[in-house]
Amino acid sequence: MAKIRVRYLNDRIDKLCYVEGKSDWIDLRAAEDVELRAGEYRLIPLGVAIELPKGYEAHVVPRSSTFKNYGIIQTNSQGVIDETYCGDNDQWYMPVLAMRDTVIHENDRICQFRIYEHQPALEFEETDKLEGKDRGGFGSTGKQ
Repeated sequence: MAKIRVRYLNDRIDKLCYVEGKSDWIDLRAAEDVELRAGEYRLIPLGVAIELPKGYEAHVVPRSSTFKNYGIIQTNSQGVIDETYCGDNDQWYMPVLAMRDTVIHENDRICQFRIYEHQPALEFEETDKLEGKDRGGFGSTGKQ
């Protein structure tokens, strides 16, 4: 099992854990109480600095219940944190926009992450014709 070095910047939030067989996404928690008014933007601290392995990045997204429970959306849709953001004070944050007045309490699970290996180097080759079947250029069915 791979080991990831984590520095907790708040000793009152639950520690990160990987739940075998349930999901390979790891929950992240608010590191402080946050009160937001509708339309307000805030970076919510997540209370961790993480040293990812070389060649990996973390993808941070809201939990499926985040909007329902708190009325917030993640402003960058998905955050990507690469392995160079690895210092003692490189705390992870969730940038959010409140769609309604809300309160998020310290230790509330508000987002999740998983790590991915970096994409390999690619070379693009220009062509006048592709080999795949033409599906009409719209969605999975090719129909508008």
